[in-house]
Amino acid sequence: MIRCIAIDDEPLALQQLAAYIGKVPFLELAAQCQSALEARKFLEQDTVDAIFCDINMPDLNGMDFVKSLTVPPLIVFTTAYAEYAVEGFRVNAVDYLLKPFGMQDFQRAALRLKDRLEASAATPVSPTTPTSPIPHTIPTSPTLQNDDTLFLKTEYRIVKVSISDIRYVEAMSEYLKVHLESEDKPIITLLSMKKMEERLPDYFMRIHRSYIINLTKIQEVNKNRVIMDSDTYLPIGDMYREVFQTYLDTKFLGK
Repeated sequence: MIRCIAIDDEPLALQQLAAYIGKVPFLELAAQCQSALEARKFLEQDTVDAIFCDINMPDLNGMDFVKSLTVPPLIVFTTAYAEYAVEGFRVNAVDYLLKPFGMQDFQRAALRLKDRLEASAATPVSPTTPTSPIPHTIPTSPTLQNDDTLFLKTEYRIVKVSISDIRYVEAMSEYLKVHLESEDKPIITLLSMKKMEERLPDYFMRIHRSYIINLTKIQEVNKNRVIMDSDTYLPIGDMYREVFQTYLDTKFLGK
């Protein structure tokens, strides 16, 4: 069973949340709280595996409450304000339920909680250091030599992306726009260019501080620009020009 608490300052919303929890066989409702302060008092005396928490509450909002916890349990945020979604990802929320949500959306979030807890339980822990904190690392698994996939957080979903489908990646402040061959709209995700660059294979190259391109998708190189298609002209940055030119030289046929 997954012990959880529900937090919402609106009585009807709290009642609905508790009812949804009661309908999921693997969830156990340990407490209902009408404020983050009330929840904090409960957690001083007891422990839970997960929290379903509204964000927009008086005195202490749900986001600040979660950030204040030394070792927070798994979190599912509930709120009527979509702009909190990105902030929810920053505190590693399992899911984000946009009000009004139904039982189907709630079940999806509950299953993600279950999957996350099972994955954590499967992570091996050294028997010689049982009291040491577990580092936040990816569990050891067999290497997939031909794995061509990435998983990216976007809005309140985690989407699977084929690496070979990526045309180019565009930096946008703290976010990235991942432009795909198969989709008209890019995927927007909270991620650094450095992280993306490290994960992509060697047929991707950074040509500008704001652009990483799939070299196999280039249609033309024209002076200081890379042309990906008739509507997409990407600049070549000065500090990346030499490496990109070296790549072109290895592919160039002619005098």
